Amino acid sequence: MGIPTLIKTLTASGDSSLSFVDGTADVTLDSTYDEYMFVCTDMGPATNGVTFEFQASTDSGSNYNTTVTYTMFRAYHTESGSESAVSYQSDDDGAQVTSFIRLVDGEQVGSGADESIVCVLHLFDPSDTTYVKHFYATTVCNSSNDAAQNAYIAGYFNTTSAIDAVSFKMSSGNMDGVIQMYGIA
Repeated sequence: MGIPTLIKTLTASGDSSLSFVDGTADVTLDSTYDEYMFVCTDMGPATNGVTFEFQASTDSGSNYNTTVTYTMFRAYHTESGSESAVSYQSDDDGAQVTSFIRLVDGEQVGSGADESIVCVLHLFDPSDTTYVKHFYATTVCNSSNDAAQNAYIAGYFNTTSAIDAVSFKMSSGNMDGVIQMYGIA
């Protein structure tokens, strides 16, 4: 991995989504970098028991419905210590879907003061018009069921069109938190 260069910081304060659109508000999501990294810090939902999600656009954010295939596995441990596991999450997979991609297992993000999510998402070569666009993410969540969860998500956007926007949101309700976008040379 090269050296990350901060491109843009967005802060949610009761917002329904945060979007990074190439060419707007000093956002660069083009061939300047081969890899882009999004760092999400203390993303807290207003609604209990939701999931944190993202999706990409090929039309400057008019639609966030790019066809995607992805998979997830997770490790978790309850606060009481009564349950822990590492597991593949088949219900959090998507095969050629256009919906938003979950960055945490199920409806797990809690709205309590000790419940939030952090995540790092890597998107590779989004402006390429020959190949599909790969991504992977790692998330850590203090969940609504009083468990610490670490999820791993990977997949690809099945398009040869350039991806020029990325949006993040909760599955329901508004959110607070910070998302920073970096280019990696």
